[in-house]
Amino acid sequence: MVTLLPIDIEGHTVMGVEVKLPKTTLLAVYTSRGYIMCGALDVGLLNQKLADRQIIAGRAVGVRTLEDLLEAPLESVTIEAEKWGVHPGLKGRDAIIRML
Repeated sequence: MVTLLPIDIEGHTVMGVEVKLPKTTLLAVYTSRGYIMCGALDVGLLNQKLADRQIIAGRAVGVRTLEDLLEAPLESVTIEAEKWGVHPGLKGRDAIIRML
């Protein structure tokens, strides 16, 4: 099952996506510029093989809900995300604010 959920962050509406798969749930919150995602995100792939796309993204591990994703510190981020002030250790919610 796929669920799309509008989320209000500081007066801005961003979208949350929850994809329930066997034995796992994929989670993402995105803006028009970038996104944060659960541990399934391969930041290394985005930085190396897809570097020309300049993807702004961050990864949080151990999250089970969209709220967890917003509250968790990011474990890794893309090179492009760092240019926007998004860095490992930053809470997901704060990363999304920087992507607005």
